Amino acid sequence: MQEDPINELFCSLEQIVLQQTPAATLAQDMNVFTEFEALSEASGLHGDELASAMGVTVATLEEWRCRRVKPSATEIRLMRLIHANTLLSKQLYG
Repeated sequence: MQEDPINELFCSLEQIVLQQTPAATLAQDMNVFTEFEALSEASGLHGDELASAMGVTVATLEEWRCRRVKPSATEIRLMRLIHANTLLSKQLYG
């Protein structure tokens, strides 16, 4: 099965960014929902701001928050990048 090219890009970016800012890494034993919640809170963005930065709808964020739908690996990687670089979230949202 072929990897998603966007996921590969985010994976590469994540490795570069997190290498430069190790404090941004979260515990490896977190499940995807717990990590989403931690990253979401740490981003400082709320509702439509976070949805816009992530390229998803507010309804999708609510699905993740309620644990009805799991964020993809690509979406978690984007959240890690936003967490590691606060200017990125402003650029994505702004």
